[in-house]
Amino acid sequence: MGTSTAPAEKLTSDQQLPSGPIWAGILASGIGCVALGALVDVSEASKAVSKALTFYKPTGDLSGKTIIAIVIWIAAWAALHARWKRRDIHSPRTVLTVTFLLILLAVIAVFPPFFELFAAN
Repeated sequence: MGTSTAPAEKLTSDQQLPSGPIWAGILASGIGCVALGALVDVSEASKAVSKALTFYKPTGDLSGKTIIAIVIWIAAWAALHARWKRRDIHSPRTVLTVTFLLILLAVIAVFPPFFELFAAN
């Protein structure tokens, strides 16, 4: 029963948490998606890259593509969070637009008629 600690700070009704960490997560999701799309295209273009991305034989290069894309997503989230953790993002429309464009690029990149253009014979 002995030690007293200082009470944790509580937000009052007129205080708000910064919005930067939220927008960091949103933008990082787009970066992770476009990373996956790029990895799909690169692995289709090069048999050597495809083989290098095979981390687990039963799943083939999909194992490497997804693992690397997840690592890129987490790294982007960590970097953006560190940069924006105390900031309010005053132009969320810009962040949403960039995120939307990155996700759109990723969808195009993983669309079979597109990535088959790069297929190595």
